Amino acid sequence: MDDNKTASFSLDSRRAAATGRDDFERSWRTHVGDEFPLPRFSPATATDFRLRFRAARVRDVAITSVDGASAAQTADGPSHDADQVRLWLVHSGAWALGSKRNTVEHTVMPGRFLLRHAARMHHFALPPHTRAQCIVLPAAPFSLLLGGREVAGHADAAEVRLLVAHANMVEEALPDLSPAGVQAARDTVVELATAVAHYGFDDVNTRLAPALAQAAKNLAEQRLADADLSPAMLARELNVSVRTLQRAFAAGGESVTAYIRERRLELARQALLASRLAVSEIAAHWQFADSSHFSRTFKQRYGLTPTEYARQNT
Repeated sequence: MDDNKTASFSLDSRRAAATGRDDFERSWRTHVGDEFPLPRFSPATATDFRLRFRAARVRDVAITSVDGASAAQTADGPSHDADQVRLWLVHSGAWALGSKRNTVEHTVMPGRFLLRHAARMHHFALPPHTRAQCIVLPAAPFSLLLGGREVAGHADAAEVRLLVAHANMVEEALPDLSPAGVQAARDTVVELATAVAHYGFDDVNTRLAPALAQAAKNLAEQRLADADLSPAMLARELNVSVRTLQRAFAAGGESVTAYIRERRLELARQALLASRLAVSEIAAHWQFADSSHFSRTFKQRYGLTPTEYARQNT
């Protein structure tokens, strides 16, 4: 295996179903490589291949995201040896796995993940409208850790959130990474995956800081209007200490509290332009203590009070 190869591609075959499978296989072999073998797809899949893919190879790690309008299923054929560890995570739909075609041994349901050693290529079936991710990892770091067992659980587990947040960042940033950045990205994927296998988080490992900060930001975005949103709440949800969370943000030159305040101010600014709500209502919705506090904070950030800003921009 060429452990130094790094590449990525994206493909949307939803408007080219007839050629979609061939386009996908060609792109996979060109950018990801045969070291990460593809299965043979069933004839039905070959003629109706309406899926959107994003894939990245980071040396001996491969990250794939799939969003399918059509179903996808493997066909009978030669099986590939693949001494790798795979993690499947399903956001919607399902991912059925089996050692033989039409034999389901495990189905990863929405909101769940499965991590297991895969000595040979698995047959799989995806129903229409499946949105999922598959991360392929080198087997060596997991040989003693897994010991033949598989790990399954909820996709919202703190360790899985960290892994997904980092994997998404790697897919997006890979073309711009230096060789040192590629190595760090690869090592962090593996380390986070071992944390999933352990179901634990190394509280002092600073290499995980970017993924932890991103996972916290993803969670905060969903809770910005929640009065309970705080560094303590985010740390609790992510199963880390507040100090670890603060250190993760500090590594990027910011603080948890400042990030929350900045995002609330930005959404409040948009609300001033897009709605007829009173300043006091906007302040209350985005959890500012009162209108005066909101006005002071807003003016510090944008140079105008909320009333002045709305008057000048509407």
